[in-house]
This record gives sequence, C-alpha cells and structure tokens, in this order.
Amino acid sequence: MTQATIASDLPVLPVLALHGVHHTARPTWKLAETVQFYRDRLGLPLVHAISAKGWGPDNHADFLHFFFDSGNGSTIAFFYYIGTERPDWLAVREHYQDRATHTAWRVRDEAELLAWRQRAEAAGIPVRYQIRHEVIESIYFNDPNGYPIEITWQMRPFGTADREDAARTIEAAIELEQAGRDGAGFDSIEPVWQRKGSRIDPGPEAGTDAGTGAAAGAPQRASIYVLDVPEFAALVEAARHSEGYATTRLANGYVRIDGNPGLRFQRKALGFKPAVWYGALTGGLRGSIQQFDMDALVVTAGEPA
Repeated sequence: MTQATIASDLPVLPVLALHGVHHTARPTWKLAETVQFYRDRLGLPLVHAISAKGWGPDNHADFLHFFFDSGNGSTIAFFYYIGTERPDWLAVREHYQDRATHTAWRVRDEAELLAWRQRAEAAGIPVRYQIRHEVIESIYFNDPNGYPIEITWQMRPFGTADREDAARTIEAAIELEQAGRDGAGFDSIEPVWQRKGSRIDPGPEAGTDAGTGAAAGAPQRASIYVLDVPEFAALVEAARHSEGYATTRLANGYVRIDGNPGLRFQRKALGFKPAVWYGALTGGLRGSIQQFDMDALVVTAGEPA
C-alpha cells in the first residue's frame, strides 16, 4: 500500500492547517507536588484552573483541571480527580515503550537549552541525560508524577529533502507492516532500509559493479544512501577519504556511498553520538548488515539469505 493508494481511498477534503499546540493534558494524583514543580521550580505561571462537579456520568469524579503557561500560547495541563487513586494500568514505568509518550518543549537555541539545564539542576531536579539526535538536542528529566519531560532546540529547519525521505521511509514501512499481517516477517528495520535503497537510486542494481553496472559475477558492491544534511556529513566525508570507497551525489538529495565488496565505519572515528549513529542508515542501503553495534557498522554486498 503506497501513499497514493491511501490518498485515493479518501474523499476530496479541504486544505487546512493547525497552528501549534494549545495544551497537553495528563492526570495527576499529586496536586501539591505538581504545582510546586511546574510553578515554583520550573517557573511556569499557573494561568487557569477549572473545578467541576464530575462531568456528567455518575462514575466521573469531581476534578480540577489546571494549566501552566508553556510559551507561545501553549499550556501544560493536568486533571486532578478528587478522592481517586492512580490505577495500576496508569502506573509510570521505565520501559522505552512507556517513555515514548512524552512532550518535548521547544527553546530557541543551545544557550537557552543549557540555561534550562542549569535551572533544573539548581532547583534540585535530576537531569537524566542530554542527547543530540539528528536535528535536535534535548535534556530529559521527570516530573513528580514520573512523566518524562524533554526540553529541546532544533538545530536546523526541516526541508524538502527531509519530507521526501520521510515519505519514502513511511511508505516502505507500511508495505512491510501489511506484509507482516499477511504472514511475512517484519521484525527489524533492515528491510525498510533495503526497500528504500532499491527505489532511491535508478543506477546499478545491488550485486553489480558500481562503476560499470556489470551483471552478477562481476565484483559486487555494497551501497548506503546518506541524506545530504549536516548531521550525517561526517559519514560522507569519511567515505571520501577511505580507500576503495566511492561517493556519488544523487539528484534526489542523497549521497550514495559504494564499497567493493563492502563498507565499514567506526562510530568513534565519525564522532557520532549513539542517537545519530543508530540512524546512520536511515537513507537506505543495498546489501545486508553484517554488524551494527555501538562500535562498528559493516555492510556487505548481496541480499540476506
């Protein structure tokens, strides 16, 4: 199922736009601690509160719904349900799937991010970590309810290349998800990258020589496709200075890196943080991954058996 197929199933709809986040909302069973944390320790003004006698149904508890100003017209909101206790199924856990539900609050630049880190630490809030992802750098900490908080700055705007690459990624993943429902396996990201790689480049097929396009039986190559953006520039630069590797700038916003018979990169030599390193193949590949861990990436020619 492609994006075009999905779109064709929808009626003609008007073009609309959203204008940012008005509020996020989560329940709390720690009223005093939550107010102290957001208003007094983080310094976010308490700007609105609703108190209500239930909300219609007999089993709906009386509640407070209160809001803290988080900038540019957005707010952080909480529900406090009077006389109730947090159910087990809403308990906060450290599993990555639970922590995936979070809100990232934006600041303008690195200086502001560091200022927020200093404020959090001065207020006695433990900062869990500071991470530079592909296009953002963030600090993370928890509020008294255990909810993860992220404060981030975006190092560059998203452009056309980002949008087109995202479309290719999602299209490949949707197709593999559907195939998985039909009985085929889909349990790793590698087939997404391989499917992208087979579509990005109209040049020589996997298993042919990068220079001549010679048929199978000639020296084989492995290829990776690197989006031509600053966060992955070190990968391209390393390939340019590696014997036996070739780089080709494609017209669709990628740089193809070829290795005959394969490719090998070391994370520390590239200066990549883990969050960027593990997304280094997001542009796509031709070949198969022999090794991809914290230290090394090895891609060999040919599809996996």
